Amino acid sequence: MKRIFLDDAGGAPILPEVAAALRDLPDGNPSSPHTEGRAARAALDRARDLAAQALGAGRTEITFTASGTEAVNLALFGAARRLPKSGTILTWAAEHQAVLGAVRRLQAEGHRAEIAPVDHTARADAEAIGPSTALVSIGLANNEVGTLQPVREVIDRAHERGALVHVDACAGPRWIPIPDGADLVSFSGHKVGAGRGGALYVRDGVRIDPVLYGGPQEWGRRAGHEDVASALAFASAISVCVSARDGRAIAAHRQSTALRSLLAELGGELTGAVERLPNFASCAFDDRKGEDMLLALDIAGVAASSGSACASGSLDPSHVLLAMGLSLNAALGSLRLTTGYATTDEEIARARDIISSVLTRSPARA
Repeated sequence: MKRIFLDDAGGAPILPEVAAALRDLPDGNPSSPHTEGRAARAALDRARDLAAQALGAGRTEITFTASGTEAVNLALFGAARRLPKSGTILTWAAEHQAVLGAVRRLQAEGHRAEIAPVDHTARADAEAIGPSTALVSIGLANNEVGTLQPVREVIDRAHERGALVHVDACAGPRWIPIPDGADLVSFSGHKVGAGRGGALYVRDGVRIDPVLYGGPQEWGRRAGHEDVASALAFASAISVCVSARDGRAIAAHRQSTALRSLLAELGGELTGAVERLPNFASCAFDDRKGEDMLLALDIAGVAASSGSACASGSLDPSHVLLAMGLSLNAALGSLRLTTGYATTDEEIARARDIISSVLTRSPARA
């Protein structure tokens, strides 16, 4: 029987439109003047125009990257290194590790940095933005529990104080729009069904330093050979997401509600705010190990994920759940189920039966 994929937030399946866009990809280097190079340049230009149109941006505001992590790093390092070190770089404790890692590195380089706390739903508080704040990084939505962040409020408050705003939109644009006004917005290709690549929106007039030095590619923001395939994949995927997300969100909310109801019945403590991404069903168990649940579900035919990750033979608790105030045992026993564009109601019905069977067995103590 066909497996059931409930880890869309971890990596969305490649969209058919992306596969179609990549079928007749030119082979040339887009920086080369010959016929093959010009064909590649034309394809890259088409990708940039498509992405810009989908995001309501100008073509010079779009920079293609290799991944969402690179887009986040380019935004934060690129902006911070043009700011005086006396200005504070602000983010929140439940942000993605790409953001937290970059902010901590900037702090080690001598920048002032603040990692503000979040509430029990992983929601940030815009009141943390103060008079010394120079750069703010906020997620569109939390990538582990789906909580929607107060992005509009953060943008307005930060701009009132003269600070730049970076929105990490790697999680969320598949389902919800991005508020206008951010200075920098990062995207991840594999989160939107591109399977590769990423992009950074840089508002017209905002200057950033490159992280990679060399040629003048990508408006001088990112040196190196331009990956036409990744650019075209991302542009095709984000275009589909912008046009399809409203309708897809309705089905996703119905499906995630059914999954959340089951998780609560099985004793899980539901995580995330009421205002969350429509495809998220996440919870934490005090008396189970996340890795054990994932292995059992995988064997039974369901792909899921956990807020905890096994690295170097030891279980690392989710920093998001700990920031939300959950206990260590609960943080080690998290489960995240996320539906996608292709998820069917029949798959949800089967998944409920499988999950119920797996999780009603004797729990493994954390």
